[in-house]
Amino acid sequence: MHTQPLLVDLYAAAVRTGARPATLRVWVHRGHLDHHGYDSEGRVLIDLDAAVRLVEQKAGATRANAA
Repeated sequence: MHTQPLLVDLYAAAVRTGARPATLRVWVHRGHLDHHGYDSEGRVLIDLDAAVRLVEQKAGATRANAA
């Protein structure tokens, strides 16, 4: 089953994930997160669930490298 992505701007995603908006913007630029257009204010929209997964994945990789 494929569900619709929950699209939020980078600032809302930053609040939820704890990642800085600039970090999320770089991940979009590098293709780690998909860009889903813009909101009415011209802000980039991303899938919140994908952002949460990516932050958790990066945090897990950092912990594994530190051990």
